[in-house]
Amino acid sequence: MRDIKDQINLNKKKVLLRLDLNVPLENGKITDTTRIDKILPTINYLLKNDAKIIILSHVGRPKGKVVNELSLEPICESLESKLKTNIKFIKKNIKEIKSSDLFIDRNEKIVILENLRFYEEEEKNDKDFAKHLANLADIYVNDAFSCSHRAHASIFEITKFISSYAGLQLKLEIEALTKITSEIKKPITCIIGGSKVSSKFNIIKNLIPKFDNIIIVGGMANNILKYKGHEIGKSLQEDNCNQIVEEIFSLSKKENCKIFYPEDVVTGKSLNGSPEVKELENVSKDDLILDIGPKTIKTIHDIIDKSNTILWNGPAGYFENPSFAKGSIEISKKIVEKNKNNTIYSVAGGGDTVALLNIVDAINSFNFVSTAGGAFLEYLEGKELPGIKALN
Repeated sequence: MRDIKDQINLNKKKVLLRLDLNVPLENGKITDTTRIDKILPTINYLLKNDAKIIILSHVGRPKGKVVNELSLEPICESLESKLKTNIKFIKKNIKEIKSSDLFIDRNEKIVILENLRFYEEEEKNDKDFAKHLANLADIYVNDAFSCSHRAHASIFEITKFISSYAGLQLKLEIEALTKITSEIKKPITCIIGGSKVSSKFNIIKNLIPKFDNIIIVGGMANNILKYKGHEIGKSLQEDNCNQIVEEIFSLSKKENCKIFYPEDVVTGKSLNGSPEVKELENVSKDDLILDIGPKTIKTIHDIIDKSNTILWNGPAGYFENPSFAKGSIEISKKIVEKNKNNTIYSVAGGGDTVALLNIVDAINSFNFVSTAGGAFLEYLEGKELPGIKALN
């Protein structure tokens, strides 16, 4: 896969840069800029090499219709302030824009086109729409790994009509995920959380033959506790999961991968209730399991200590309430400590995990943090991502 550094001459070239600027917006204000911060190195590299940049992105799910609340205009303003460079925002219908309409002012360096998903052709992977986008520039760069599991016009079809490259962030993402799925430095551990064991079943199945330890926490651990005969009270759980859990344990035994789950828990009577540490046998029918307990934290610390590589996807509890965030915070602290000593290679990903790391200011203390959700998980499942296939 060629990356942008393989394109030697960028001087005055028009570069169509596909980004994922799908950041959370509230009343027109951005509440988390992590995705914007991650793509700044690619933009700065292109600017340093005197390229003319045309930014493409989407926000939300407008389903092919113009939704003013999902305009890229506030994101353009945020990007402008971070880059300390003027950016021209173009509201005009993308299908009516020609290459000659762009950069009429010689001093203009970056333009942003309006939300791609205002056009139904984008999600339909429409050939003519992709060709029209390609005709706007000389070079195409995909720096939107988090969109690369979608066969959309600006991700997949476009590469058939224009010389195409990976951006710096996308390349980093692939390198980090390759290190934990192919070029593994053992022992390797996966800490996996989330609410549904069924949605991450294929990931666990794909990782078991490659990993030494898989630690299951969060809501999905409740299904394992129930399968093992423990009371889980009113805790979050999924129906009809016994067969899935059985398959996980059966495969792990065959592949010599150890599965860990909570030994003790922190419960509350409600999401806003008071925390209470409980042994598994003491959980009552009106309890909600909302975090892992101190024994479990110690076990996880010991496993991290013995690991050379770690993958983390999904918090250990209901971290939105500080009373139930201790498990997740202690996991992050331990990984950060190992990172400072250069004794571990750490990758974290998924929306909730990124939100947690932002809260504890640990996002820069991991070797790599992925802002991708679906693409990150599908890559871990072993699926071929359309956007990556197109670049290859």
